[in-house]
Amino acid sequence: MAADKQTKLLAKQLFKLSVVNGEVSADRVAGVLGWIEKHQPRRPLALLQAYHRLVVAEVAKSRAVVEHAGAVTDATLQAIAAAMSKRYSRTVTSVAQPNTALLAGLRVRVGSDVYESSVAGQLASLSASV
Repeated sequence: MAADKQTKLLAKQLFKLSVVNGEVSADRVAGVLGWIEKHQPRRPLALLQAYHRLVVAEVAKSRAVVEHAGAVTDATLQAIAAAMSKRYSRTVTSVAQPNTALLAGLRVRVGSDVYESSVAGQLASLSASV
């Protein structure tokens, strides 16, 4: 079910109400969901889907997913989180996620940005250049 223009606009307005100091507030999200339940706007499912997409995208901007082939220490995760926090000028937390497709190295994803320093990525760029 695709959202129409008015539904997307309302979702954006509700999303703006959910963000406090550059971060999504759980209390504000609960308030928005309560408002939607109480007022039953037109096309509530499409509104919730559009709102959910916006919230998920914003939360992903504050989370660095570190894919790794071998073991990653907590110190490494903290260093990555500190570097990404400095780069994006906001608090970024890091989460480790094993990826057996990587031969060695790391792949860090913050929102839609991907930073890769893995052997698999280097081999892929070599094969593309040949």
